[in-house]
Amino acid sequence: MAGAPGIDGRAREPAGSAHVEEATVRTRRDPETTAAVRRRPGRIHRMRAAGVATLLVGAVACSAAPAVATPTLARAGGPGGGFGGYAASGAYATAVSTPATAQQSAGVVLIETVLPYQNAQAAGTGMVLTASGQVLTNYHVVEGAGTITVTVAATGQSFQATVVGADSSADVALLQLTGASGLTTVKADDEQAQVDDTVTAVGNAGGTGTLTAAAGTISSLTASVTAASDGSSASETLSSMIETTADVVSGDSGGPLFDAEGEVVGIDTAASVGVQIDGYAIPIARALAVVGQIRSGTETSSVRIGPAAFLGVELSSGVAAYGYGYARGAGLGSGATVSHVVTGTAAAIAGLQAGDVITTLNGRAIGSASDVSAALVGANPGDQVTIGWTDTSGSPHTATVTLGASPVA
Repeated sequence: MAGAPGIDGRAREPAGSAHVEEATVRTRRDPETTAAVRRRPGRIHRMRAAGVATLLVGAVACSAAPAVATPTLARAGGPGGGFGGYAASGAYATAVSTPATAQQSAGVVLIETVLPYQNAQAAGTGMVLTASGQVLTNYHVVEGAGTITVTVAATGQSFQATVVGADSSADVALLQLTGASGLTTVKADDEQAQVDDTVTAVGNAGGTGTLTAAAGTISSLTASVTAASDGSSASETLSSMIETTADVVSGDSGGPLFDAEGEVVGIDTAASVGVQIDGYAIPIARALAVVGQIRSGTETSSVRIGPAAFLGVELSSGVAAYGYGYARGAGLGSGATVSHVVTGTAAAIAGLQAGDVITTLNGRAIGSASDVSAALVGANPGDQVTIGWTDTSGSPHTATVTLGASPVA
């Protein structure tokens, strides 16, 4: 399985844009969790909504790109990879938005997710691509989710959803709503957006369950955003992003960036926070290219079809794994300490218990949770892995087990 195999936990954050220099900023996953980032004019974060940081590690893919000269942004929402529950307070500027109109709500959905085994929740936004219920959103919105509930904003209809496939490096996911039919779809723009074009970002701002709209203009078509998990040194860069003056906020991730004709030019993905808010969107043509790859059913080095692999261990403090594919934080020395093992998973079958320290995985030395992620890059459900660990008495153990499938994302 290509792409990022599974971890249970939460999301990454995008970082940066070309006009940032220094100044410390904080990104917020929920009202109680903050993490430092750098940005001069203001902060940037991804816009999921109401997410909870916790570290269930499954088969994790750590495809973090080295830090670049771009500033660090935070994502705009979602339980998995995205952030949930960003709240404006203190140094955070209050975003300017209004209730979305009926036209702006057509084809837009509200996404709510629950993390497996933890009952942590997060929210985001999505766009209906087919009448039968295929929905486009950011990967970080659903990353690591155990259940996904999608509500059609215009009608109030709710559906359970599964992940058809995803490209974690592009931050794009395709969902399928169970039992959906006759849904109104969004219309993708078939022309090239231009700097100074008028745009409107629509989304589940703040995870409130209602759509809002924020108007602005396009200021750049070549912005670079470095996506980094909250509290993590791991990061990846999204380039050629649409930068706008629209006040994108937490919960907007996965929502449409409309042009003046009401056509989608991008997916709201990240934003700065501070006195001046800038929104960042993935160009719709790029996202639809990923959707086409997913629909083809052919996996690549970046596109994953179906569920991620799942190991089923939760790593202790010092490391936090958020969302499938990202382990956060530095290790606590040699090995990755297990704080919880999910019943019935590969880790449980191997005999791992809380307090044990994973020392090797598939012959690779493990010094931290991120090493666990790296060792399982490209793993698929059904693959066999060999785990080496030391129990709480100091005795070494080795076992070969078969990876399971992640609950949803």
